[in-house]
Amino acid sequence: MPPPLCKFLCLPAFITTLLVACHGYGLNKPNVLLICVDDLRPELNCFGASYVKSPNIDKLAAQGRPFHRHYVQAPTCGASRYTLLTGKYGPSSNHALFIRSQEVKQPSFPAWFRKNGYLSVSVGKVSHHPGGRGGPDWNDGAKPEMPDSWDRHLLPAGPWQHPRGVMHGLANGEIRKNAKDMDVYQAFDGPDAAYPDGLITEEALRQLDDLGKQAGKEPFFLAVGIIRPHLPFGAPLRYVKPYLKTQLPPTPHPLKPSGKTTWHGSGEFMKYNRWKRNPNTDADFALEVRRHYAGCVTYADALVGRILDKLDQLKLRDNTIVILWGDHGWHLGEHGIWGKHALFEESLRSPLIISYPGIPQAGKPTHSIVETLDLFPTVCELAGLKIPDSLDGQSLLPILKNPKAKGHPAISYRGNAQTIRTRTHRLIVHKNGEFELYDHRSPDAETKNLAGSQPKLFAQLNKTLSTRLNTGN
Repeated sequence: MPPPLCKFLCLPAFITTLLVACHGYGLNKPNVLLICVDDLRPELNCFGASYVKSPNIDKLAAQGRPFHRHYVQAPTCGASRYTLLTGKYGPSSNHALFIRSQEVKQPSFPAWFRKNGYLSVSVGKVSHHPGGRGGPDWNDGAKPEMPDSWDRHLLPAGPWQHPRGVMHGLANGEIRKNAKDMDVYQAFDGPDAAYPDGLITEEALRQLDDLGKQAGKEPFFLAVGIIRPHLPFGAPLRYVKPYLKTQLPPTPHPLKPSGKTTWHGSGEFMKYNRWKRNPNTDADFALEVRRHYAGCVTYADALVGRILDKLDQLKLRDNTIVILWGDHGWHLGEHGIWGKHALFEESLRSPLIISYPGIPQAGKPTHSIVETLDLFPTVCELAGLKIPDSLDGQSLLPILKNPKAKGHPAISYRGNAQTIRTRTHRLIVHKNGEFELYDHRSPDAETKNLAGSQPKLFAQLNKTLSTRLNTGN
């Protein structure tokens, strides 16, 4: 049987790469390191945003395949992570994984690897609740979001007391009680561990040290969930400071759309203390919000760097598949929205990077459309595991071999609408029968609704959307 990660390479063309890539894979299954970053839009230097400082993620992108047109299934944490962790379309609510936990029929992503001899460990926010448990403070061990999935499921709460406190925590143990009393952004002059993600990262490093001792004996599936840049936008000052005088590019299409759309009033953002300011009417405040978001991204990037540095220090990189995944996008004023939860491009597009030793054309981005749904089967194939028959996605191996390989339309949904994104268009179909059709070849993009003007295209896309959601392929 060919060694994992090597069986798909063409020997004549890649003989040198093959010899390097296969060293260490012949006897052992490759490890998997999955890094999930919350609310991370593709506003990174390696994704074209030169004003954002993201050197560690940029380095990972240079070592792997950045997917510039990756779309999530749902513009909300819980439902998007449902798809990541199950490889299935699912409910559109944040409670999707808890709904599944009542009757688990198919193994989850980590459970499948665990079943195939992997030690599975989760640190931070991987499923919807940090630590993956239920109850009032999300620490009830009897109510897991992901039954039978993890050997260790960890969340260091520190001064934030419990996972619920960690989720929206600000510096030095400040817990969100009433959001109106918590500042929407903050920059504290202190260490990484002044915020919850610092403790999550330190625990991830400890787990890597422990897992490294098993190198060559038992492969691992380690998932690390970093919470920033999730609201509130709090990060150590040194990450925010470089942006405080930076002039950011103008926000495209900043006006509230007319007609039937999935626009909303940014309730998650607006409930925080905003000092009675509204970014839709106060340009200076909008700029400050964007600067603090960027600071949170750079903070998250630094934590990703620490994790990847540890992987290198332990000499594990040559036997590890690394995935960096954003759970959905985030509007910073586009369409007059400050948040996620819409079916516009900004809510649904997020960064995805896959890296492994010997990847052809390392660092070459792909603009082929892919979905979160595709990660489970892709990593199975890279690791040499059978792909479960129950999965709804498809392996991205052809694009990993050739960044110009064809992608496929992306399907997404929220409670009252569904959407399909092709290379040129987006169709959004509402449950009441209304629909939106946008042409991304036009500079108007998702501001000019072509509904009614292209009935044949609407019928074609609507049929594909319905078929995919009903059959899962």
